[in-house]
Amino acid sequence: MVRAQNDTYLGNHNLKAAGVQQEFSKEQVEEYVKCSKDPLYFVTNYIKIVTLDEGLVKFKPWDFQEDMLQKVHDNRFIICKFPRQTGKSTTIISYLLHYVLFNSDVRIAILANKQVTAIELLSRLKLAYENLPKWLQQGVEEWNKGSIELENGSKIIASATSSSAVRGGSFNMIFLDEFAYVPHGVAEEFFSSVYPTISSGKDTKVLIVSTPKGLNMFYKLWSDAQNGRNEYVPIEVNWNQVPGRDEEWKKQTIANTSEEQFKVEFECDFVGSANTLISTSKLKSMPFSDPISIMRDGIKIYKDPIEGRNYAMSVDVSRGQGIDYHAATVVDITSIPYEVVAVFRNNELPPAILPNLLDKLGTKYNDAFCLVETNDIGGQVAEILHSDMEYENILYTSVRGHRGQALGAGFGSNSRLGVKTSTSTKRIGCSNLKNMIEDDKITIPDYDIIGELSTFISRSHSYCADSGHHDDLVMTLVLFGWMTTQPYFKELSSFNIREELYKERISDLEDNLTPFGIIDDGVSDGEDTFRDDEGNVWFGDENSPWST
Repeated sequence: MVRAQNDTYLGNHNLKAAGVQQEFSKEQVEEYVKCSKDPLYFVTNYIKIVTLDEGLVKFKPWDFQEDMLQKVHDNRFIICKFPRQTGKSTTIISYLLHYVLFNSDVRIAILANKQVTAIELLSRLKLAYENLPKWLQQGVEEWNKGSIELENGSKIIASATSSSAVRGGSFNMIFLDEFAYVPHGVAEEFFSSVYPTISSGKDTKVLIVSTPKGLNMFYKLWSDAQNGRNEYVPIEVNWNQVPGRDEEWKKQTIANTSEEQFKVEFECDFVGSANTLISTSKLKSMPFSDPISIMRDGIKIYKDPIEGRNYAMSVDVSRGQGIDYHAATVVDITSIPYEVVAVFRNNELPPAILPNLLDKLGTKYNDAFCLVETNDIGGQVAEILHSDMEYENILYTSVRGHRGQALGAGFGSNSRLGVKTSTSTKRIGCSNLKNMIEDDKITIPDYDIIGELSTFISRSHSYCADSGHHDDLVMTLVLFGWMTTQPYFKELSSFNIREELYKERISDLEDNLTPFGIIDDGVSDGEDTFRDDEGNVWFGDENSPWST
C-alpha cells in the first residue's frame, strides 16, 4: 500500500499509517492505560466534537450522558428512549471509538433508518478519531466513506438497517440509531435474521437508541425492557435534563413547531399520529403480551380454543406480493369482553394457499364463524374455502337496497359469500370498534394490532393507515365491529354488543343525573305516549326527541 511521507495515511496528517512504530513517554503510557480501562475518562479527556456555536471543542458529557456511557459499558443489551437533540448519537459514537481502539479484531456495525444517516454517524466517529493524539491512535488500514479498518484488526461499517445489512457477518457490536423510524416489516426481518448471531456470543452488544414514533417494534422492545420481559436495560431521558431547557424553552419550541410535534420529539410520546380512531390515552394504556405459541405458518396463538365456546374469524385478503398483508383475527365471542385469541398476518403467502390456512385456523377454533372481505380477490378465497375446503361456518351477506348489506346464513337469492367493504360498512365498523375498545368490550393482546391502531387515522371522512404504515389487521377488527351490529350476530353469540354498550352508557347517565320528582298537573291522562315500529316508547308527540 502506498504511504505518504511522515508516516501518515495517504497524506492525511491527522491519521497514523499502519505499521508505524510509536514511542511512548511514561505519562503517555499511564494515560493509555487509564483510557483503556475507563471509557468515561477517555471520552471526557480526548473526544472532540463539532458544535453549532463553538465549532470543534472537547466533548463534555452531561450527567445523563455519563450514566449512559457507564451502562453501555457494563451491559450487553441497551435500549435508549431519548428526546431530540440530547447528544444520544454522539455519546454512543464516542463509546464505539473507545471500543474499537482498545479491543483487537472486533467488528462494529452502525445502522440507521437511512444510509446517509449511518454514514454521517461514521463521519462523526472519523472526525473524533482524526483529533486524537497519534499515540492513542491505531494505524489505519482502510479509511472509506462507509467503513474503516485499523491495524489491530478491528473494523466499523455503516449501513441502512435492513435484514441484509449485516447478514452473513460476525459482529461484536451493533448500534441501531433511530430504530423507531425503521419500517415495521424491515425491523422484524432484521431481528429475525441478525439477532440469533448476536445473541450467540458471550460479550456481544446491541445498542438501540431512538426517539419514539408510534407503537412499533421499538415500542415493544422498550415496553418489554421496562417490564423485565427481555434482557435490554432501558435508559430514559427527559427533555428538561438537558442544561438550558426549561418551561420557557418549551413554550418557545411549541410556538415554533407544534404541541403534537413537541410531545413526540421531546416528551417521547409513542403515539405520534394525530386524529387516530382510538383515543391516544386509550392506546397508551392498552397492554400487550407475547403469544403462548407461534405455529409454523406464522399464526400467533394467545389462547387455545375451549370446548363449548364460540369464535368468529374475520379475514382481510391481499395479493400476497410483499406489499399489503393477508390478515385474520380470531375472536372469542362467547361473552363480553370479547377477546382476540389468534392472529395471522403475512404479505407473501399466495392467495390460493390462504384458504387452506383459514380452514386449519377456523377448524382449530371450534369451526369459527368466518367472515371474509371480498372486495378484490377475497371473493375467490371465500369461494375456495366454501366449495373446495367445504368449510361450513363461512358467513354470507345479502344486499337490502338503501339499507346496505346484512349478515346472514346464506339463504335467499341475493345472498353472497363474505362482505364487501363499503363506505357504510367501514363507517359502522369503525364506530363500533372504537366503542368496544374504549369501553373495554374487547381485549387485544397483540402488539401488531395495537401498533396499527396507533397509525389508523382520519382522512377524507374515513379512516385508513397513515402513510408508510399498514392497516390490514385493524380492518379485520373493523369487519368484526360491523359484524357485531348485525341482528344475525345475536344468533352466533349470547350477547348483543350494541345493547350492552347502550345499557351501560344509559346507566352511567342515570347515575350522574340529579334526581328529580314527577309533577302531576292533573291534566295528563297518560296517553301522551306512542310506540314506534321497533317497540320504542316515546313521550310527547311524534316529533319529541325523548324516548325510553
